[in-house]
Amino acid sequence: MVRMNTAKQIPLDLGFRPALGREDFFVAPGNADAVAWIDRWPTWPGQVLALFGPPGCGKSHLAHVFAARSAAQILTGQDLVLKSIGDLASAQPAIVIEDADRGVDENALFHLYNALSEAKGWLLLTGRMAPARWAVSLPDLRSRLSALQAIKIDSPDDDMMQAVLVKLFADRQIAVAPDVVSYLIRHMDRTFATARQVVAIADRESLAGQRSVSVPLIKDILNQITTQSF
Repeated sequence: MVRMNTAKQIPLDLGFRPALGREDFFVAPGNADAVAWIDRWPTWPGQVLALFGPPGCGKSHLAHVFAARSAAQILTGQDLVLKSIGDLASAQPAIVIEDADRGVDENALFHLYNALSEAKGWLLLTGRMAPARWAVSLPDLRSRLSALQAIKIDSPDDDMMQAVLVKLFADRQIAVAPDVVSYLIRHMDRTFATARQVVAIADRESLAGQRSVSVPLIKDILNQITTQSF
């Protein structure tokens, strides 16, 4: 008699390559303004634009689209160092600062803002809140942030959520039935961050247990996420 090995396999962390091109971004009412502004570059009325919204709403995706078009360097707020601002602004036609509302060096951001302005460069900022509401103590920087063009990206509706889930599963080369996506839309938190978390866990669990990504597996994952949140 042949005995089947029922032990859980440990999946190799092979990673995946998310699709971050403009053609991969799903346009919906909640993000249409942001997409339009990125598409308008380089004819922005000013040289600085901010995109803000909840985690996972698409800010980073659009930042990558902008970077690909403008040859921008992408940094996080914590990457910005005052002593490197001069070289950075002179070497790059455009800069993206992601999470610019979280732990950024205010003097560095202020000098980058001015240096890019003088060099006729471009600056794209992303954050969770509108720049006018960032906890900034430097008066000159606060004044500039309050005056720049800022575009809000809203949380997704049903159609947007469906498109995003299909894309996230496709990025990992996972085929799912329509009932799986429908179940997720009805039962998961309506955020891109949660969508990414669910798809990542589904990928890992399906490989480890050699299970298809089905509604029962998705139920287990959502229960797991709910338990972890308490």
